[in-house]
Amino acid sequence: MFSCVSTTLTDFGLNPKHLGAHIGMTMVLHTHSRRLDYHPHIHVVVPGGGIDKKRRQWKKKKGQYLFNQKALAKVFRARFLDALNKQGLSVPRGVTSKWVVDCRRVGTGITALKYLSRYLYRGVISERNIVSNQNGRVTFKYVESQTGKICYRTLKGEHFLHLILCHVLPKGFRRVRDYGFLHSNAKKLLFLAQLVLHVQIKIMAIRPKPVFRCPCCNSPMIVVRVRTAGTKPG
Repeated sequence: MFSCVSTTLTDFGLNPKHLGAHIGMTMVLHTHSRRLDYHPHIHVVVPGGGIDKKRRQWKKKKGQYLFNQKALAKVFRARFLDALNKQGLSVPRGVTSKWVVDCRRVGTGITALKYLSRYLYRGVISERNIVSNQNGRVTFKYVESQTGKICYRTLKGEHFLHLILCHVLPKGFRRVRDYGFLHSNAKKLLFLAQLVLHVQIKIMAIRPKPVFRCPCCNSPMIVVRVRTAGTKPG
């Protein structure tokens, strides 16, 4: 899925009709819906421009629309189904011919990054959203995306645990990946883009280490030696 999404967006960016430049992108994998159903999908943050390597210049996307989302959906669907066939994976019956790609402008991108970061540093469901756990049944709440209303869902305990385990990624699998000039192997290309756009990266201040204070006078103490507790004789 990562490969199909990245190649589709990259080819659209290289097309002179759309942009004619190498774009960069950050992808985040989500595997569930708000109801905790298995719903793998990828969120992509794409800067509104790309790098023309031949001319060594930055090309900005005109307007507030990246690429045609209907065209993106058709190309991605064809490549994804072809990749499944090459891997020997069976395609489910009744696959709809119309897939959905939501492509929209999010301003400077800070709002999109904040939205995605909430899914990276927390579990599938927070404990405060679990309303009750009684008689072998679990009830949790979620916010409906279309209406914004709070809804409730009650499941058997084993079914609830099954939904949670469906979203545990395999060991070593990366949920976040970068492509294009944002990839870690494209540091020179990224530096070129920052140079052209006059990007100034702020140096992060080093967080001071906590100070050990004397329990009597509350004055800072200097750590001379650390001794671990000895093991008791068996």
